[in-house]
Amino acid sequence: MVRHDSALDVYKQALPVILVSLVAGLFAGTLLGTDTMRDGIESVPGVLLLLPAFLATRGGVYGSLGARLSSGLHQGLIDPQFKWNDRLRNAIVASFLNGMIVSIFIAVLAWSVLLVLGRDGNLLELLIIMVIAALLSAFAMLGVLLTVIFKGYRRGLDPDNVIGPVVTTVGDVFGVAFLLIGITVAGALL
Repeated sequence: MVRHDSALDVYKQALPVILVSLVAGLFAGTLLGTDTMRDGIESVPGVLLLLPAFLATRGGVYGSLGARLSSGLHQGLIDPQFKWNDRLRNAIVASFLNGMIVSIFIAVLAWSVLLVLGRDGNLLELLIIMVIAALLSAFAMLGVLLTVIFKGYRRGLDPDNVIGPVVTTVGDVFGVAFLLIGITVAGALL
């Protein structure tokens, strides 16, 4: 078991990750402010409504997975080597399903709010955007999350100190990018 008892240990491990998160967060904001993204947001009613919920749920769903895996490593319930077993598979599948289901719910909720406000909105378009963005972000987040947790743990890094900033950063950067891809695909299909 990896032990990190002092505040200095936590600080040393968390600070570099937080600095990387800061830079990546600025990149995500820059991507959000590009003409392409603004055009995409303006072209699909409801995208601006669902964007904050989508980004927040990426952090919530995959942050929970990171916490579960970190606890499993600390308690010895999960081996520090990446091996498929029931415990790991169930945690990943549950997170994936939670991410997909909540994304569909966000699309339906955004469309419902548009209806209540008397604005135009296309439910199918919002669903296509959210399913594509959720699917792509799930693969990206799972890949980064599992790599950081298992490789970091084997190298003496406590996942509890770094996984929060990693998940939120990856969720923001990839979430914005994949939302733009979803908008583009939905525009091509409809």
